[in-house]
Amino acid sequence: MDDQNFPTAEELMSALRAGDMSSVELTDQTITRIERDDKSINAICVPDFDRARTAARAADEARARGEDRPLLGLPVTVKESYDIAGLPTTWGIPAHRDHIPTEDAVQVSRLRAAGAVILGKTNVPLALQDVQSFNDIYGTTNNPWDLTRTSGGSSGGSAAALAAGFGALSIGSDIAGSLRTPAHFCGVYAHKPTLGLAPSRGMVPPTAPPYPAEPDLAVVGPMARTARDLTLLLDVMAGPDPLTLGVAYGLDLPPARHERLGDFRVLVLDDHPLIPTGAAVRAGVHRVAAALADAGARVERHSPLLPDPTEAALLYTQLLFAGFSAGFPVEFYEEWRTRAAGMGADEQGLDAARVRGLVFTHRDWIEANGRRERHRQGWRRLFAEFDAVVCPVTPTPAFPHDHHPDGEQRRLDIDGVGHPYYDQLVWAGVATMPGLPATAVPAGRSPEGLPVGVQIIGPMYEDRTPLRLAELLEERIGGFGGFGVAGQQAG
Repeated sequence: MDDQNFPTAEELMSALRAGDMSSVELTDQTITRIERDDKSINAICVPDFDRARTAARAADEARARGEDRPLLGLPVTVKESYDIAGLPTTWGIPAHRDHIPTEDAVQVSRLRAAGAVILGKTNVPLALQDVQSFNDIYGTTNNPWDLTRTSGGSSGGSAAALAAGFGALSIGSDIAGSLRTPAHFCGVYAHKPTLGLAPSRGMVPPTAPPYPAEPDLAVVGPMARTARDLTLLLDVMAGPDPLTLGVAYGLDLPPARHERLGDFRVLVLDDHPLIPTGAAVRAGVHRVAAALADAGARVERHSPLLPDPTEAALLYTQLLFAGFSAGFPVEFYEEWRTRAAGMGADEQGLDAARVRGLVFTHRDWIEANGRRERHRQGWRRLFAEFDAVVCPVTPTPAFPHDHHPDGEQRRLDIDGVGHPYYDQLVWAGVATMPGLPATAVPAGRSPEGLPVGVQIIGPMYEDRTPLRLAELLEERIGGFGGFGVAGQQAG
């Protein structure tokens, strides 16, 4: 299918400021595209078009008064998991289909304060816990490149919306690749910020109080069609919650370490000891490595400074699943505890880590957190010698829809060989476990024409470094601006 280079957020903001178009015109155009094309994609699960048009008129009136704000008049979308006053927040859970918050999440408030026009909410998996986006309330979000394949999860609706031109920016969240994997599958950009950099208050499960408490491992972050647009949106999202750290602290992110591609020192990884890397993804990593080397960057393939990836993956898996089990019913938790007690000491793989993590005691968690701090110190040493790490987001491009209710029964096909479905999360954990920033960038297409991306991991609190490297790579190797939806021929 043919690419469509939809305008970037930066280009649209320039046009709005120059008076070349109004926010009302831009919003109406975007709504028309959604109404025409989203029937087959199903990215926008909760449209809010009437209020969007009202906000667009208000933006035009504000601009006429001489006002200017970072996103004034720009149509955007929001992941369904964020509270927006007056709209349902369900997390795809049927029992909560009628839950309507009365208060905006802090990031929604920041979008409004920046002048954005919110078009509606984007689809998610059940309870945000899948690498696909489908649920019994809103149905399945399809990948615009191939409707038979997933758009990713849990920010799959946002990634599909961006790829199809349904707004220039979106906000999502990430604990297991939920920003990066959909971006990789749909050929767009996403940034997982440093842990704690952007507050998540109001992005809570339905009926949970929107306290300003940050969950372990999880972040909220920007999604866009270009790397520069990620920075535009991150600057709106980042900064401490005014109810907590914001009482005493402000944010002053350091600039990128370098401004020229040739000045970067980059460690490139394409192998993981616990899961193979598919040929299409490996080729994408190699394309990025070649572009870096051609520009004169220092590119290394191995370093003794890299914290042990097997230990890191097992530790990440334990911490991740420990968080998942906190809300389990007692009888369900006891079933898993019995299962964990029956495991032998020789069972040390990812499956065992998932089971043991589900029944972590507080003592277990404290011990695991201590090991995480040792890994963080290892990353500090590595980033004294390197500026960034480039590696896969997941082992494959977007895979065909697989809605088997038991994720343990699903298999991930990597070059014709089946692997446990949840093993694909190990690459997401490389950045998530230590809390590092990571930017997902397009890196070409698979032989079947599907997008392939990589992630650029940077030093903690130096988010501008992977973002700047992403911008320079985009200039060097290009990205995907989007594509025509016409017919959506599968395959």
